Amino acid sequence: MSHAFMSPPNAARFVLSNATVPAVTLSGFKAAASEGLVKADIVVADGLVSDIRAPGTAPAEYAKVDMRDGMVWPTFADMHTHLDKGHIWERRANPDGSFIGALDAVRTDREANWSAEDVRKRMEFSLRSAYAHGTGLIRTHLDSLAPQHRISFEVFTSVREAWKDKIALQAVALFPLDSMVDDAFFADLLRVVREADGLMGGVTQLNPELDAQLDKLIRAAADNGLDIDLHVDETEDKQVLTLKSIAEAVLRNGFTGKVTAGHCCSLARQDEDVARSTIDLVANAGISIVSLPMCNMYLQDRHPGRTPRWRGVTLLHELAAAGVPTAVASDNTRDPFYAYGDLDPVEVFREAVRILHLDHPLDTAARVVTTSPAAIVGRPDIGRIAVGSPADLVLFSARRWSEFLSRPQSDRVVLRKGKVIDRSLPDYRELDSVIGA
Repeated sequence: MSHAFMSPPNAARFVLSNATVPAVTLSGFKAAASEGLVKADIVVADGLVSDIRAPGTAPAEYAKVDMRDGMVWPTFADMHTHLDKGHIWERRANPDGSFIGALDAVRTDREANWSAEDVRKRMEFSLRSAYAHGTGLIRTHLDSLAPQHRISFEVFTSVREAWKDKIALQAVALFPLDSMVDDAFFADLLRVVREADGLMGGVTQLNPELDAQLDKLIRAAADNGLDIDLHVDETEDKQVLTLKSIAEAVLRNGFTGKVTAGHCCSLARQDEDVARSTIDLVANAGISIVSLPMCNMYLQDRHPGRTPRWRGVTLLHELAAAGVPTAVASDNTRDPFYAYGDLDPVEVFREAVRILHLDHPLDTAARVVTTSPAAIVGRPDIGRIAVGSPADLVLFSARRWSEFLSRPQSDRVVLRKGKVIDRSLPDYRELDSVIGA
């Protein structure tokens, strides 16, 4: 990045001149694009994007910040995370990296350690990292078996208020659907989620009661005015078709709220005709799909002493071609489900391009961490650059896709309301008091 911008003019009004912008993130500006990238001058006034113009046509009286063709993105939308689980790896590792091992490790750690103080400290650490990377919106799933649902949602609502001017936060109750058989618990969970303005979630599992469970969940969501975001088919078993059952249940119940399905790994294992039938149902039901490429590639098809045979991700291209809203997200970070990660959407995007083949061309690829997830979660104002919107922008020295995708972009500059933020990442040593040195 030009050092001229590392020490920006102390001005309320300036121009990011000669910028390269993913066209899919721009509203109200048209220009010739090369592989989805356009050239523009972005005018910032009093913390807002006041104009988007052709290069060299911005007001002469404004201070100029020459991007030298470097990229400008909006802040990112990370629509599937687990802020309550983050950073427990050192305390509760998953030595064999298996899905079952992750479930067991998280359950043990939750029952032993997830006090309000513990959850808050790890959640705040994650948000500080995400903010430094340039994220403007996060949806998190919160483990919601009693009594954890009350602990974590109370922490979340407090943290959401504290962070409201930095990151827009949403929370989803994550619980096994068979726990709905406890009417008292389920009623209390609905109350907690409704009061927190959250979403109903859940882990769907193939079982004889699945249709009845889905009907109960959907009716409860409808009665309480709640949207739904589910963990679905996180397995390599091609016989697992719960995504199909969810689409049928949405249609059967005439549910008008938003439904999102995450993972959907087994879809990629199924025969073409079976997968196509499910995709058509998903499109007809208006369900959105989020793929978690880093976590899914880490967990799926993992067997001791054997090289994985597939990538673990869902049929994102086929779903998008059918008109299904699609996105990618971080998922877990440094916990038993994924030993790595830092809630950095640039890393997620870079890996998604490789794993899911979002390239050649990359024309609209930028949407999967910006406009698409923001629209899916009901915040289309985030993840795009538009006149009148806050100047929440991420600046890169990279000028073309090859440059952008070949390095971690650790020298990026993040603007919030037109001001450069401190991008210092929190030190892992700060977590020693909760996870141990």
